[in-house]
Amino acid sequence: MQAMTDKIRLPDELGAQLRERRVALGMRKSQLAEKAGKVREVIYRLEAGEDSTVSSLLAVVNALGLALRLESAGMPSASEVSARFQDDEDDAA
Repeated sequence: MQAMTDKIRLPDELGAQLRERRVALGMRKSQLAEKAGKVREVIYRLEAGEDSTVSSLLAVVNALGLALRLESAGMPSASEVSARFQDDEDDAA
């Protein structure tokens, strides 16, 4: 698992960080959804690295007591993306 200070470059990495924070706070998905003013499906989608709206992401981040910081990092390299897909294939095997 990535440390909270690591740069997040892929949606599933963001989802893992959100899930880790929620669990650390001892919150169920339904509790987080209620606190964020969203339906539980939003939490499932974000934690899975699936598409969601920016407003939903910001509401959930805020409900977790977090803030987003944008900085110049560039796109993930081809080798980073390839390694991520390789990890997914290894998990499926």
